[in-house]
Amino acid sequence: MEHRIATVSRETRETNIELTLDLDGAGVARVDTGVGFLDHMLELFAKHSLCDLSVSCRGDVRVDYHHTVEDIGLAFGTALDRALGDRRGIRRYGFFLLPMDESLCECALDFGGRPFLVYATECTSTFCRDFDTRLLEEFFRAVSVNARMNLHLRHRGGNEPHHAAESMFKAFARSVRAAVERDPRETGVPSSKGTI
Repeated sequence: MEHRIATVSRETRETNIELTLDLDGAGVARVDTGVGFLDHMLELFAKHSLCDLSVSCRGDVRVDYHHTVEDIGLAFGTALDRALGDRRGIRRYGFFLLPMDESLCECALDFGGRPFLVYATECTSTFCRDFDTRLLEEFFRAVSVNARMNLHLRHRGGNEPHHAAESMFKAFARSVRAAVERDPRETGVPSSKGTI
């Protein structure tokens, strides 16, 4: 069975991104975004989703991290969409409840073709070193829209920002892993409409 792989190149005046995603990988990450905290989160995604992920980005981080974070989300979501193709034979839905020390995050998602993001966090502390974790909402919105995915991501408790972000990425990774898994009983597109 062929691996479901997509490569996305995105170049603007603000960022230059090369991203490859293999949904049927082993959790290998090669990530260099210029933003150390985001590198860590994407490495966690690869490990816990068992997707292979390669990301290289040169962005205008001298301005701030916003363009880099959002544009990687755009590229990542596009790669998810392309790698899934017509979405034939997948489980489609994924959900996970993940504890991370004092943090608890729930994620539920649907690769049903209609993008929507519900994002909530109980964490009032927002900085991990120089990274503003409020940018993660922009990342996940870009992923949701470009992957054509309905994503509900709720951090339900805990006020340590690193743990909050980590629990979100791990819950998201485990949910993606479940949703993109091939279902041996599903021979077509998992929708009563016949298409996604």
